[in-house]
Amino acid sequence: MPKVILISQIPLPYSHIGSWTTLYHNYLSKNHSIDYIVCEEPENLYAEIEYSIVASANLQKFQNKFSKNKYKEYFKALEKILEKEDKVIIQIIDNFGIVEPLIDFLKLKNKQDKCYLQFFYHGFSPYFENFSGRWFFEGIDEMVLLTKDSYKAHKAYYTILPTKFSVLHNGIDTSKFHKVSIEEKENLKKQLEITNKKVFIWCSQDRPKKGLDFIIDVWKRVDKKENDAILLVIGAKRDIKIDGVFFLGKIPNNDLPKYYQIADCYLFPTLWHEGFGLSLIEALHCGCYCIASENGGVPEVLQYGKHGKLIENPNFIEEWCDAINSFLEGDETHYVNIPETLYSMENWNDGMNVIINNAKKNLI
Repeated sequence: MPKVILISQIPLPYSHIGSWTTLYHNYLSKNHSIDYIVCEEPENLYAEIEYSIVASANLQKFQNKFSKNKYKEYFKALEKILEKEDKVIIQIIDNFGIVEPLIDFLKLKNKQDKCYLQFFYHGFSPYFENFSGRWFFEGIDEMVLLTKDSYKAHKAYYTILPTKFSVLHNGIDTSKFHKVSIEEKENLKKQLEITNKKVFIWCSQDRPKKGLDFIIDVWKRVDKKENDAILLVIGAKRDIKIDGVFFLGKIPNNDLPKYYQIADCYLFPTLWHEGFGLSLIEALHCGCYCIASENGGVPEVLQYGKHGKLIENPNFIEEWCDAINSFLEGDETHYVNIPETLYSMENWNDGMNVIINNAKKNLI
């Protein structure tokens, strides 16, 4: 039976916060199908997984001065596995740069027809130019995307698309991110000294494409009556004063659920083609009404408006003002009870195993 190798530029388990590393951590701690991990040495090791350790980053940088192949140490570690395994599935995550030298390496070792390359892409839009990227799709065996809309974008852009595609939606820990009762919600508000307010939340990294400056502009124009609404900004710390806006800075992951759970509305004003939006589904599972940009994979995540309000023209301030004012007036209070398994980590784990099992059929 073919073995599965995960090549990671990040040591796994990962000691810091990361989206895909969190998903893999949950997966690798349970019923998974990964046999080997190729990465730098982590602080801890997953049980029942074999590691092929890559030389430290400092050593790699030194060797790169004398070698054109900056992935040389990864291929050394990979070769140790290929020497004892006949057929393998190799998983790569978002690392476009490693693909071409990896293909050359497998050809050199006469292993290309014994390997099945799965590339997991957490963006949305096509990465390579139309014709200059054809080698990439001819070289990999399968590309795994976050949404079907991303696949449609690839299909519409590329004249020739010679590889298999699969979709694996992101997943979250629904035992942490879930809706609470009205009584519990009020108690949480009291703990945070928030009463008689409609609570809006923005949560992301403070980068222009995440739309914080844009949504602050919107907030100044919203028709708030008698200070009946506040905006909690999580992930950014600004030394400015704006009525009704509170900059909370970075919040530990374990504390995030209670902020979503006290919120009435989650604002997701992304100004780029978002791959998926983990914070969006965290808020959704916690009972927030979501108002989000109709960008990238977001419409599919909200099932094209079934689970929230999509802003068709997200760069137009007026459309956001209208949506928020409508919510404050009570026109958007029809919260949808979503299935607990929707976008859950359990579904992600099951989906990953299906993708791996299907890949194995190509090598048997």
